[in-house]
Amino acid sequence: QAEAVARACRMIEEAETMPALDALAEIAGMSPFHFHRVFKKVTGITPKAYAGAHLAKRVASGLREAGSVTEAVFDAGYNSSSRFYAKSSELLGMTPTAYRKGGAGTRIRFAAAECSLGSILVAATEKGVCAILLGDEPDALARDLQDRFPKAELSGGDEMFERWVAEVIGFVETPGRGLDLPLDIGGTAFQQRVWTALRAIPVGTTATYADIARAIGEPAAVRAVAQACGANRLAVAIPCHRVVRSDGSLSGYRWGVERKRDLLAREGAAR
Repeated sequence: QAEAVARACRMIEEAETMPALDALAEIAGMSPFHFHRVFKKVTGITPKAYAGAHLAKRVASGLREAGSVTEAVFDAGYNSSSRFYAKSSELLGMTPTAYRKGGAGTRIRFAAAECSLGSILVAATEKGVCAILLGDEPDALARDLQDRFPKAELSGGDEMFERWVAEVIGFVETPGRGLDLPLDIGGTAFQQRVWTALRAIPVGTTATYADIARAIGEPAAVRAVAQACGANRLAVAIPCHRVVRSDGSLSGYRWGVERKRDLLAREGAAR
């Protein structure tokens, strides 16, 4: 089933427009109804959502180079700019124009605090939490956020946002409590598939990069899975710390191997 879904994913990625469900099911050797269920089980999203995310990736990669947003939208394969704009904020986390201009016109609330893992920064767009960053210095985390969205309007959070920060810190300290906050995940179609698989790893357990590659129907994409883990900007909420090497040892972690070891230890205790 994973190989069949992988073939369908390649067909979606290579097509100029979204292939019909019947055509995708045929290449997978399944009935349309069965294929739809299997595709969602393997990737975590529907074929239509996968196609939309892939088109968004094309637009995102071309927004800064194209002469206009409209040009980027049509170059990516959309036959109507209105279709893309209808979902642009959901897929990019902001309007296409704002994305193209480094977040210009987008308001991002953020706050830095301290937790048992060191400094932590939580940031959010109107859609939800867009970054949870860990480090040693709050100023360095703020610069990292600014580098990601150089023209966004960064501002301190209000009282409600401070409660969000407290909830994130509480989740870091006590993983078993869970985290119930809206997320602005963004990312490419492939990254979204990887991150969905990461969020399915139960607290207190781990998976290998190969396990995740098989779970998303791309068994040969182990290195790409590792790169997607490295691109994650939502520490803890998307638990890339639960991914280990094939021998069970801890591999590199964007926010430090010691923090990874600490997170796994406290999650193991909370299981």
